[in-house]
This record gives sequence, C-alpha cells and structure tokens, in this order.
Amino acid sequence: MPIDYEKREGVAYITLNNPAKANILDKQTSDAISEAWVDLWEDRDIRCAIVTGAGDRHFCGGHNLAPRPDLTAEDREYLRTQRIFWPLAGTVHGQKTGVDGRMGDHYPRVWKPVIAAINGWTAGAGLYMLLTSTDIRIASAENARFKFSLLTQGWIGNGPGASMLVRQLRYVDAMKILLTDEAFDAQEALRVGLINEVVPHAQLLARAEALARHIVKLPPVAVRMMKEFVVRFGDLPTDQAWHVQNLINSLLIQTTMDGEEGRQAFNEKRPPDFTGTLRRRGEPWPEPSEEDAARLDDAYRSGEF
Repeated sequence: MPIDYEKREGVAYITLNNPAKANILDKQTSDAISEAWVDLWEDRDIRCAIVTGAGDRHFCGGHNLAPRPDLTAEDREYLRTQRIFWPLAGTVHGQKTGVDGRMGDHYPRVWKPVIAAINGWTAGAGLYMLLTSTDIRIASAENARFKFSLLTQGWIGNGPGASMLVRQLRYVDAMKILLTDEAFDAQEALRVGLINEVVPHAQLLARAEALARHIVKLPPVAVRMMKEFVVRFGDLPTDQAWHVQNLINSLLIQTTMDGEEGRQAFNEKRPPDFTGTLRRRGEPWPEPSEEDAARLDDAYRSGEF
C-alpha cells in the first residue's frame, strides 16, 4: 500500500509509505490519500488527523514527475495546453475535486484539525500539501528540510504552493523561499512561521499525538466550525468576519448540546464531556407578558445574560 491509514480513539493517522521513492505523490499514493481524506471527513468519530511519512528521510519529496512511457514530449505539451482551457468536469485544474471542491484531491482542506509530523524532506508537492492541508506543524530537529523545488526546474508550479506561501508567511520570507529556491532546515522554518515547533526526531510522533489527544477532548462541532470560519472567512474585512463569527457561534449554542455542556461543566467544576450531539428543534417561545417583556428587555440592554 502507498499509504498506511488507521484510526484510533478519535484520531486518523495518514502515513505516506514509500520511503524508497521519497514518499512521493505518484498517482496511486494521491488516490489513496484522497480516499483517506474523504473517510476521515465523513467519520464523525474522527476529530483530528496526523499526517507523516515513513522513515526518517522524507515527509514527502513531491510529485512523481515521470511521464507515461507511451507519451511523447509533444503529446505532453498538447495535454498540458488542453488542461488550461478544457479541464475535465469534476476537477480543479485537472485534479479530481475529492473532499474539497476548491483545491482538488491533492491539497484538500477538511474542516477537522490536521497535524503534520514532519519527519524529513518536504519539497514540491509535499510542501504544497503541508501549506494547504495541515493546520499545526511539528518538525524533526534532525531530519526536517524544506524546499519549494520548482523554480530551479524552470516552473512556478501547477499547485497552490506559491499562493499559500505568500498568505501564510511575511512577504520577505515567502519571497526568499520562492525566488532563491534554496533548501532550509527546521529552525529556519520555525523562524519564518512555516511550522509551530521543532522537537527531537525521537519525540516527533509523541508530540503530535499529545496535541491530537488534547483536540479530541474539545467540542468537535465547534472545533470544525472554527477551522471553517478561519479558512472561509478569515480574509474578509474585520467587521464582516466578526458578523459571520457571531452567526456561527449562535448556531453552535442553539443547535448543539456542547455549548450547554461546556457552561454546566464550568459551573460544576468538572471536566466537560463534549459529544457533538445536535439539538432537536423545539416549540416556539411563548409570548412574554408585559412584565416579563420589560424584565427581559432590561436584561437584553444590559448585556448581562
């Protein structure tokens, strides 16, 4: 199998497992990862995912650039040109949409937290996957290395790497990575904000799992809505984003049990038990009496509720 995929106690584990070929994203591997993204998204018992690579040399070395043997250079040029103007239905720039209709099956953004345990080289499409599909990134101090890997081949890349890099890093740091196409280590990745933490290689998975286990205890619907809010609406003007945030928060309070559970647990000084249970729509509120209406209006205007 090109990947190992397993689920344990609310966490899905995706391990690219082709270390002899740098854990590259060939077609078989890409198809398998796409199926894993769909499965972990649709399985409501899964609250978090960890992505890593087998071995201690490569997280993901990029795409398999070897063309099919029955295609000539002219054939490839024709097909690449055709893809610009006539991409297949159900694709994004020729890639199947998979779990995420915007980014294609290679670089999806599932609305569940994804932690990267970066065990080695992350280059080309591997860097794209890191930028698009992961939210929290832990890197091996000894083995993690990073490289854009396209400009030195005369490309700027078909994937969303450059677009995502300039959104996630400072302009000067992103441009140094893009315009020099030089490799850099985990400490430099930490400095520029590409990753969250650098840990000894022997502690890499343990640290990723500790974060995942913490997330698993949080309210699953609120966690997933927080990620969707940031990804979908984070670039809106602040007043508009805040308005959307308020609407989402009201939905969570009114339509799930976790908001009530969190408040009760706090008041009762006990650990909360978040289940993600949805509320049933109930009866309409009765019309308040004049006395109750005045009392409620006073409370509403005070903001103390």
